[in-house]
Amino acid sequence: MADPTSHAVSPRLALRAATSEAHERLDARFSTFDLTDTDDYGAFLLAQAGAYFPVEEALEAAGVGELIDDWPARRRSHALRADLAALGLPDPTRVAAPPLSSEADILGALYVLEGSRLGGAILVRNVPDDRPKTFLTPGNPAAWRAFVTVLEQRLSSQADIDDAVRVATSVFEAFASSADTILEEGQA
Repeated sequence: MADPTSHAVSPRLALRAATSEAHERLDARFSTFDLTDTDDYGAFLLAQAGAYFPVEEALEAAGVGELIDDWPARRRSHALRADLAALGLPDPTRVAAPPLSSEADILGALYVLEGSRLGGAILVRNVPDDRPKTFLTPGNPAAWRAFVTVLEQRLSSQADIDDAVRVATSVFEAFASSADTILEEGQA
C-alpha cells in the first residue's frame, strides 16, 4: 500500500516552482538597490523591514513557535531594527502581511523568510565592511535543512501545498510592495 503522505513532487520543490515568477519579480525589484551605496543600502533595509516586520509578527501571532522548535533563534526583526538604528533610520511604512490561519499558511510564509536568509548570505558580500549587516549575516546552514524537513513532513496533501504556495506568493508580493513604497518615497 502506498504511503498517503508521500508526494509525487516534494513540497519544497513545488513551492519553488510555483513561486518562481513572484520570486524573480521580487529579485528584480530589489536589484535596483546598490548595496555599496549607504543611502541605497538604507533604502534596501527599509524595504525589507516594511514587509519583514509584519510577516514575522503574523507568524508569531499564528503560533509558529509551536511548529518550529527553534523559532526564537530564527527571528531576525531585532537584527533588522539594529541595522536600521545604526544607520539612523526609523521603522518604515509597513505593508499588510497575509492572514495565516493554518500550518500550511505558516510554512508558506516561513518558506519566504527562511529563503531570504539564504539570499542574504550572498548579498552581504556586496555590503562594505563599515556598514551594519547583522540582518544579512548568514545563520546556521543546518537551519534551512531542518526547516525543509518540517516542510516536507507537514505539507502532506496537495491542498496544504496549494495553501503554502498561495501564502508564499502573497509574502513575495508584500516584499515587492514594500520595495515599491520605498522607491516611490524616493528613499533609494
